[in-house]
Amino acid sequence: MPLYEYICSSCDHKFELLRPMSLADKGVSCPKCHNSVRRVPSVFACFSKSAEGIASQVAGTGPSCASCGASSCDTCH
Repeated sequence: MPLYEYICSSCDHKFELLRPMSLADKGVSCPKCHNSVRRVPSVFACFSKSAEGIASQVAGTGPSCASCGASSCDTCH
């Protein structure tokens, strides 16, 4: 079951929901203020280990944190 990320249009609360794909486009309300939310793209990181046991990042190598979609930490709340 996929994990979808949402952000509230009113209070900017970010949250995730584990839902079946059949409910991907079904409406969701904010758990904080109960207003409408929008689904946002998920950002992830992927690592691989070499035969020597050294981990290296193979995806999600952008300038932001793995759990954040911002390009700068200055925009975080």
